[in-house]
Amino acid sequence: MALVAASPCMADPAAAVRWVDQEFKPSTLTRNQQLAELQWFVQTADRLKQQGVNSIHVVSEKIDTHDYESGTLAKAFHEITGIAVQHDIMPEGDLVDKLYAAIKGGASEYDGWISDSDLIGTHYRYGSVVPLSDFMQGAGKDVTNPRLDLADFIGTSFTTAPDGKMYQLPDQQFANLYWFRADWFARKDLRDQFRAKFGYELGVPTNWTAYEDIASFFTHDVKQIDGKKVYGHMDYGKRDPSLGWRFTDAWLSMAGAADKGIPNGLPVDEWGIRVATDQCTPVGASVERGGATNSPAAVFALTKYVEWLKKFAPAEALNMTFSDAGAVPAQGQIAQQIFWYTAFTAPLTQPGIDAVNKDGSPKWRMAPSPHGPYWKTGMQNGYQDVGSWTFLKSTPLPRMSAAWLYAQFVTSKTVSLRKSIVGLTFIRESDLKHDFFTRNANRYGGLIEFYRSPARIAWTPTGTNVPDYPRMARLWWTNVATAISGEKTPQAAMDSLAQAMDDVLAGLQADGMRHCTPRLNPRRDPSSYLSSKGAPWSKLSNERPRGETIAYEQLLQSWKEGRVQ
Repeated sequence: MALVAASPCMADPAAAVRWVDQEFKPSTLTRNQQLAELQWFVQTADRLKQQGVNSIHVVSEKIDTHDYESGTLAKAFHEITGIAVQHDIMPEGDLVDKLYAAIKGGASEYDGWISDSDLIGTHYRYGSVVPLSDFMQGAGKDVTNPRLDLADFIGTSFTTAPDGKMYQLPDQQFANLYWFRADWFARKDLRDQFRAKFGYELGVPTNWTAYEDIASFFTHDVKQIDGKKVYGHMDYGKRDPSLGWRFTDAWLSMAGAADKGIPNGLPVDEWGIRVATDQCTPVGASVERGGATNSPAAVFALTKYVEWLKKFAPAEALNMTFSDAGAVPAQGQIAQQIFWYTAFTAPLTQPGIDAVNKDGSPKWRMAPSPHGPYWKTGMQNGYQDVGSWTFLKSTPLPRMSAAWLYAQFVTSKTVSLRKSIVGLTFIRESDLKHDFFTRNANRYGGLIEFYRSPARIAWTPTGTNVPDYPRMARLWWTNVATAISGEKTPQAAMDSLAQAMDDVLAGLQADGMRHCTPRLNPRRDPSSYLSSKGAPWSKLSNERPRGETIAYEQLLQSWKEGRVQ
């Protein structure tokens, strides 16, 4: 948590110049343009202070980008505008629970929230969140930066609801990709050994069979490199809310459980939720209602997750959370990770760690994650997190306006390039195209090439099929945990999850929602829904096709040439 004291609420006339010259560089703007933009913030803040707003209270989850906002940008905003900011940082699970309580209770302790766009379906249906498209043209017009340049943001399609309105403003984005030690994969002795055993080249896996082969190879055959124990896989398995994200962040889609259709699959999405022909009304998650949460592909996805965690990852991974596991590859013992968030790029570029060369270049690379045997071209490629500014209608207008001013400040062109360099969670096209990232692309292991390509849109957040993210997300980790512990088989765990999701949908149907209220399909024999033409997909006779890999240079070239894969 960061607290900027609300003592004198007078702006420091010299503060803007000091921050531009000492912190906010490089920038996509000239120095004079930066100062002109900051002058608008000063003048707008003066009007809000006249309405009695001298401090605001906002919140976000804990990642490097938000630490920078809380520790540095909140202070800058206070010194430049005179409005103090308390920018709290908390685990995402706690944040989601607090946001949901505020939505349901009609009151909020926070003036603004940085919350994932995964909740877009929730916000649209409940009607408790301010549609920013309306606000910027209406009550918030006078506090909306004329230099905001929404067209420069790369993630607004993810924060736009079925009604065509933008409900949230992107603050940071990071994708879920495949991570591997390129230096180990390039070693001739290891390549020869792998080819002799498996009959194909050691390279970036394009399917789960190859990933499994490589995981087994490093864990059970290579065993040690430079006298240190190595592992062919890294993951996390603690009974914790982040265990749910491990699955809702498109793991089932990566296995091939959803329907074709970008961004999330229609009519069945990556959570296994089917919507009606209107593409908005949820009708079921279980196979017996036409969903895919407990389908053969979903059960396969859970089975492989548990198997790989226990066979190929460090033993301590079983008791790790998302945050715990993120730092492990930097320690130099992990050969590859199929489910790796690019939010951890910055820590993996620090000089002196085992995963970085002496010249500062990474020993690792990132690539598209391999897909499971049910996956088909045209399905969701992978997941992307889009943490976005969100404002509740229950927040008094002057306080919301001040929080909106701060939200625009931390995403402004004056600030955003510097913030991108610190956190590497890009939101603006202009930042991505800046010469700084062209000159330093080789420091980031493929991240710049990914975000400069169409892949940055092909990797998508949770979509609008999910009608109540907070209530339904918590079902995942509690049920997945029973498969990890052995309390239930993967099939039984997914059956329980699917039933619990149907129960939530039934409750929402009974209560009603402002838009697209769920309307459950009647139960039918699962065999009537299982199909080879669409989700839920029938069980494959062979879930382990031959392993396939590709040279990393080919993948990188496809991004450079503007292709997704």
